[in-house]
Amino acid sequence: MKRVVVALGGNALGSNLHEQMQAVKTTAKAIADLIEEGYEVILSHGNGPQAGMIRLAMDQLTKLDPTKYPEVPLSVCVAMSQTYIGYDLQNALREELLSRGIQEPVATVATQVVVDKDDPAFKNPTKPIGSFMTKEEAEKKASEMGIDVMEDAGRGYRQVVASPRPKAIVEEETIKALIDAKQTVIACGGGGIPVVRCENDGLSGVPAVIDKDFCSALLAEKVDADMLVILTAVEHVAVNFGKPDQKSLTNVTVDEMKQYIDEKQFAPGSMLPKVEAGIQFAESKPGRKTLITLLEKAKDGLAGNTGTTIQA
Repeated sequence: MKRVVVALGGNALGSNLHEQMQAVKTTAKAIADLIEEGYEVILSHGNGPQAGMIRLAMDQLTKLDPTKYPEVPLSVCVAMSQTYIGYDLQNALREELLSRGIQEPVATVATQVVVDKDDPAFKNPTKPIGSFMTKEEAEKKASEMGIDVMEDAGRGYRQVVASPRPKAIVEEETIKALIDAKQTVIACGGGGIPVVRCENDGLSGVPAVIDKDFCSALLAEKVDADMLVILTAVEHVAVNFGKPDQKSLTNVTVDEMKQYIDEKQFAPGSMLPKVEAGIQFAESKPGRKTLITLLEKAKDGLAGNTGTTIQA
């Protein structure tokens, strides 16, 4: 049985409560297809719109009465998004599996991920969260709320926060135990709840959102997966994107992808982290591969019929 870590992109979850409840039904069918094919699946997911929505709601509450409703840390907003997405996702997947006669439990693990408190990312916020805004809306919110904003791959402006690299998964052994118990596990949602280690061996949340693709690559390494599957809004990774000579990539080596990165072929904050995470996993151990493709093409991609596959 092949073990795969599947990283779900935003298109698999929607951008608000209503959209998410509908989107997870489609997502559950695609994931159930993989389980039905005999793959051992571990799920991770993004949380950009959800974490941004929760943060905005909490900020508005604080404005009403700062004494009664003190500011909610970003790490807590990430934790909230993990469990609320996991709740919808695990229920939809469980229902889909039962409808196919598959008696496999699904569990969400609230996952903390350790980052380096001295990571330079804390001084250079780059991770987009929340909804898209026009330039005028972004400048107004930046002025009123003291947030950082950035243009996001030609799609509009969004708030950006620090995105340190993941170093360790606190609940690693819990995740492994559930996998060994033949449960489908949802873990490292939104890149994990970002924490740093304290002097007394405790953990403390920090204001950041870890990139879910890098965290998924780390998760895939830790559970000894055969393949990392990064599901996004396109069927293939492409070079010369949006130009007349655009070219879709199918089977590529790590070295080829590194060359494309040097040529700045991939947009930061969009395809670049997916490619970098894919490279990280593919070169972590002989035989490991990364697949990047559309949600609805996951089954065909794993069969080698579509998508972009990266290997050493």
